[in-house]
Amino acid sequence: MPEPMTATQPATRQRFTAATRLERHRHVTGYTSVIVAGGYVEAGDSGRFRLRAGSVVFHRAFESHANHFDTTGAVVLNLPLPTSAPDVAAGLLRDVDAVVRLARKDPRAAADLVASSPVAPITGPGDWPDLLAAALRDNPSLGLREWAETTGLAVETVARGFKRAYGVSPKRYRADVRALQAWRQIPRSTLPLAQLALALGFTDQAHMTRDVVALTGRTPAALRRGAPLREGQVDPRMARR
Repeated sequence: MPEPMTATQPATRQRFTAATRLERHRHVTGYTSVIVAGGYVEAGDSGRFRLRAGSVVFHRAFESHANHFDTTGAVVLNLPLPTSAPDVAAGLLRDVDAVVRLARKDPRAAADLVASSPVAPITGPGDWPDLLAAALRDNPSLGLREWAETTGLAVETVARGFKRAYGVSPKRYRADVRALQAWRQIPRSTLPLAQLALALGFTDQAHMTRDVVALTGRTPAALRRGAPLREGQVDPRMARR
């Protein structure tokens, strides 16, 4: 699997063989993936996308995803995640060749070129696993049994089908999305942590603290103070879950 990128690292070009599967995993550092050739399906915390040559994926810090490569395999160029990345998870570039050429000289400049280029958003297959994933992102407190009954599916069918599509159970996906939302909102929310925990669907503040620490290695209180992440602070068991 690709290593997370930093601003000082060179661009990395990876080739994945046909029908390769990368199980769900997490990167602490955000990075940008540009698909140079071939294609694959990526299913992650931002949704599920069918990617092909010319596609770009913006992986934000602490997000998880799984990759299922097509029969042609794929060639992927990994770049740093620019601070000016557009507010989309994945899209299509108009001129991927220009990005590839620039990356040979300056990966950061190539990443900035991606961020400043028009990107047409990519949508997922739109089947029921995608609808459930979107519902869980919109409302991490969503009751899975209630959702299954509303859509006319058995709970067991939902559990199996979602895991095939996303590489994780609906309950685990919901917990990961909820922890991500907490990590992103804690520093900028003015709500007391106990109230924020309830607003995000946690049982209580202690529940939120456990999940945020598991995700980032930092407590909500430390995040609100702006305490920096120290080397090795992230729980290694979470990095490739």
